[in-house]
Amino acid sequence: MAEDDDATSNSEDPADEPFPLLIAVTSSPAERIRLAERLDGIAPLLLVSDLDELRRLIAAPQQMAAAASEPASALVIDSTRSSARCGEREVDLTRLEHDLLTCLISEPVRVWSYAELHRSVWGDEGRERKADVQSLVKRLRRKLHDLGTRATIDVVRGVGLRLADHQQARVERA
Repeated sequence: MAEDDDATSNSEDPADEPFPLLIAVTSSPAERIRLAERLDGIAPLLLVSDLDELRRLIAAPQQMAAAASEPASALVIDSTRSSARCGEREVDLTRLEHDLLTCLISEPVRVWSYAELHRSVWGDEGRERKADVQSLVKRLRRKLHDLGTRATIDVVRGVGLRLADHQQARVERA
């Protein structure tokens, strides 16, 4: 019995161990894609277009901590009613707006390519029109602004789109 206690007390939690993070800075979209393909599965990879973007990402946790101390309302996507709420405000969402926002919230740190978003929202292979996604994002940004939420849809040049300031966002399903 004593041996079991010693074994558990000496083992370290893998979550406490450091892990490698590869950071690549290149303004070339083709180079970022090539690096992502070659380094896939080796270690977590952060691809940025310039040092300013890297600085913003590093500063983000500090800004999130400051924002957490302020009272803020969460962005809530109500799948049953196909609407979005923030505080007392609510807007109706079309099916495409709902599906795009749900997709972005599902993996909020991920940068989604236009092709991935097109396949996820429209569900059709091979079509992948960037203009469809851009038009939908434009309408959705206007609705997010009308809600007064801090969540926004940002363009990552040469890669795609991601949801920014997503910490409070969630999807509700009945």
